[in-house]
Amino acid sequence: MKQDENNGFSRGDNREPECPEASRVPAQAPQNTMDESGAEAPEAERLCEPEELLPPEDRLPPEEGKPPFDIRRELFDWSESFVTALLIIVVLFAFFVRSIGVDGHSMIDTLQDGDYLIVSNLFYDPEPGDIVVLTKKTFMTDSIVKRIIATGGQTIDMNFATGEVWVDGKLLDEPYLREQMWKSGDMTYPLTVPDGCVFVMGDNRNGSTDSRFSQLGIVDERYIVGHVLFRIWPLHAFGTVS
Repeated sequence: MKQDENNGFSRGDNREPECPEASRVPAQAPQNTMDESGAEAPEAERLCEPEELLPPEDRLPPEEGKPPFDIRRELFDWSESFVTALLIIVVLFAFFVRSIGVDGHSMIDTLQDGDYLIVSNLFYDPEPGDIVVLTKKTFMTDSIVKRIIATGGQTIDMNFATGEVWVDGKLLDEPYLREQMWKSGDMTYPLTVPDGCVFVMGDNRNGSTDSRFSQLGIVDERYIVGHVLFRIWPLHAFGTVS
């Protein structure tokens, strides 16, 4: 049978070809190693090793080169992220939240003149005790900040001799008040709040024009701009408001 000129076997022979003599010669000069008996013995010639026995680094594909740094691409990515964040903030402040400054003293000591608040009407249902911002053009063109005392269907009564406020026959606990209320207004009590409306007052009861006065009166819920989420200014008072 005619042998192949390259490896000494015929084309139909399935045996593994022997390593050429050069492949069995180490690339470096042989080094002495210790045999089992402790005597020095010349290092055995390296045999052809199957691929699975080769060191891992010999089996790994060559590392692909990293793309070069592109300052224009980096700037574009940063700009895209910045614009996206800015659009989200604009949409939030246009439709869901807004910043409003406090003008006046009707809510001291809870809020001070010059405070800045973040308010929102997103999924908001008025509740007694909430601090809200509302706008009623027949009363004042600017927005005002008040606290909800009663909502639609509740009955409110007041004792101006003692400064007490009653809602549905229960005395309100109002630790937020600046001082005892003596300013009465011109509304008649007991008073039942119509559905879809709120009765509001300032925490500075003697320095607030609110639902006790017919100038403002009972307020339609649709006039509520939003309830106060937290205060952002001054920084030392940053946080929620209650």
